[in-house]
Amino acid sequence: MEMKELLKSNFLDNITSVSILDMAVALILAFGLGIFIFLVYKKTYSGVMYSSSFGTTLVALTMITTVVILAVTSNVVLSLGMVGALSIVRFRTAIKEPLDIAFLFWSIAVGIVLAAGMIPLAIIGSVIIGVILLVFVNMKSGSNPYIVVVRCDGHESEKKAKSFLDSKTDRCVVKSKTAQKGSVELNMEIRLKEDNTDFVNALADIEGVSSAVLVSYNGDYMG
Repeated sequence: MEMKELLKSNFLDNITSVSILDMAVALILAFGLGIFIFLVYKKTYSGVMYSSSFGTTLVALTMITTVVILAVTSNVVLSLGMVGALSIVRFRTAIKEPLDIAFLFWSIAVGIVLAAGMIPLAIIGSVIIGVILLVFVNMKSGSNPYIVVVRCDGHESEKKAKSFLDSKTDRCVVKSKTAQKGSVELNMEIRLKEDNTDFVNALADIEGVSSAVLVSYNGDYMG
């Protein structure tokens, strides 16, 4: 009977250690800052394919971290058990964009800071980080890179295509070359002089060139 009363007392202590008002404020702020992080992510994304589910994950991760830290700070025994449980979790999802790691860490950090009661730090810090990301990520350092895929029928047409691209672009570098009998495929990184892609039509009309494809990419070459 005494053990039952003791467990009941501990249970009630754990409930009252974090007030309902504190939990509500922390979760509402976590949701609001999670939405802010999501909007900054959406505005600064520069990858090939935007994933809305990752943005939703940022909001959920902020709130989940807040809940976990609130539980940990309210009970020392629970915190030890939580550490043991989380130590066996393995995340194997590949992060394709390096900047995504910063957003994940940002969401977790905001959840921790909010649950610790440092609300001004979480809000002001998030605003400053968001402004910095919006300014620097969207700042253009130069012309956008493109990949041109050219199919030729031999060495002479390859030279003509390369010379033509050198004259029409600021930069032209061969990234890969595939040679087969009667066919040569070139993958070249180029930087445009101006926002005009009509030169691709002229490139395809060169004698010996069977096709020319222009592809925009984010600078990460996979060859």
